[in-house]
Amino acid sequence: MYLEIVSPEATLLSTTIDSVAVPSLNGEFQMLNHHAPIITILGQGVVKVVLNAESNIDFDDLSEAFEVSTNKTTLKLGINSGTIESRDNKVIVLVE
Repeated sequence: MYLEIVSPEATLLSTTIDSVAVPSLNGEFQMLNHHAPIITILGQGVVKVVLNAESNIDFDDLSEAFEVSTNKTTLKLGINSGTIESRDNKVIVLVE
């Protein structure tokens, strides 16, 4: 699955992943490969990204906004609100 996380200032992340968990207004939900198409509003919370072996990320270039797990497979990003769209195995997260 391909993921883009975009803020008003910049694209924060653009890579392949195994899964992403997001804070919706009705609670957290997780999306895996080939998730059904969806568009929804996000609430305050943490976006949790599980990278896969094909993720091509330079961890030195990550914004200070991300918390990186010690094994460099999980990224966390605190958000206040946003929207998410999933379609054709691509997820776009717009965050504030």
